[in-house]
Amino acid sequence: MDFFKLKQNGTSVKTEFSAGLTTFLTMMYIVPVNAIIMSKTGMPMDALITATALITVIATVLNGIWANTPVAMSVGMGLNAYFTFGLVLGMQIPWQTALGVVFISGIIFVVLSFTNFRIWVLKSIPDDVRRSISAGIGAFIAFVGLQQMGVVVNNDAVLVGLGNLKDPNVILGFVGLFFVILFWAWKVKGAFIIAVFTTSVVAWIFGIAPYPKEFISLPASISPIFLELDIMGALSFALLPVIVTFFVTDLFDSIGTLAGVGNRAGIFDESNQKGVEKLEKTLEADAVATVAGSLVGVSTTTSFAESASGVEEGGKTGLTAVFCGLFFVLTIFMLPLFKAIPSNAIYPILVMVGVLMFSELGNINFKDPAIAISTFLIVILMPLTYSITTGLSFGFMAYLLVRIMRREWEYVNIGVIVLALISFIVFLVH
Repeated sequence: MDFFKLKQNGTSVKTEFSAGLTTFLTMMYIVPVNAIIMSKTGMPMDALITATALITVIATVLNGIWANTPVAMSVGMGLNAYFTFGLVLGMQIPWQTALGVVFISGIIFVVLSFTNFRIWVLKSIPDDVRRSISAGIGAFIAFVGLQQMGVVVNNDAVLVGLGNLKDPNVILGFVGLFFVILFWAWKVKGAFIIAVFTTSVVAWIFGIAPYPKEFISLPASISPIFLELDIMGALSFALLPVIVTFFVTDLFDSIGTLAGVGNRAGIFDESNQKGVEKLEKTLEADAVATVAGSLVGVSTTTSFAESASGVEEGGKTGLTAVFCGLFFVLTIFMLPLFKAIPSNAIYPILVMVGVLMFSELGNINFKDPAIAISTFLIVILMPLTYSITTGLSFGFMAYLLVRIMRREWEYVNIGVIVLALISFIVFLVH
């Protein structure tokens, strides 16, 4: 095990195994959650379950070996919702074309991962704007979750209104939300997946959803979605802003996650060359995984914040990630169980993840007018327009405009100008 430099990092195989298991339990929910969300596009759920599990194994093990960091990767929450409800259902883009968008954004990420572009972007965009992007995506996916639960429904008079709270499925959604908040508040390991299965049991007992006749089976084939991406269809001027959105969001999401996990583990110290190298290698693995994911048939792959749970258990090296990835092999055989999980046991997870992402607002300096206005527009417009792209665009343009109006030239750089110009393109092609 010298490959992972266990002794050098002050850890052991036993510790790394325990850490990998902990990370697996905390993020296992992504397999059924992602499959149910993306199946709304018309993609077969059976294939999505296998594909989600498969890309999680590939991405997490790849990062463990390539970067030697305890970071697990899978299909990113937020962008999978945007893929489904923003692109396919909102813009009426075929899911094959949407996968092409993911592929192209991933290729851009890969190419730029071996340049200084990422550092340039990170230095160009203020930390507070990055935090507002996370909060905005949180608001967006929480809104999607509440909508899919039936809590928020269409109202012709005022656009949205309260749903039928007497509906058994809506009640089940509230039960699921109660459990996920409860287990999270109690800091239970694997709170999300435990909440999902507890809610499912309630649904099975009360006949709201049919219970599973079996729990394991042979994996479903991914052939209906494997290599079905339409790259040429995605190469249109109209989809350029969407491609940029996927790239920028994935970059910021990964950086934010890795910063949080890295601070706890002490592995991404930017003042230390080795720390910078590990960060770069982890981002490279993230980029390659996104490309691989689009080929397999899922949306953007990213680093998972749940990796912090494994770090808390003592995980310090890539062996943690390898163990975690290997545990996900088990989920490939859990198709009957995952298919029996009712949708309203899943969507409360979106709401809770949204809450956690929204909490980034607490770290933003609202006394700065440019930050306050851009943050407000990003956070409010993502859910209201059902588009991460629109929220980002308004936010970037507002930030630049306020800085110019206040003649705060020291905050204006080429990166900010470029992103604002790209944002302007959104309105030209809208």
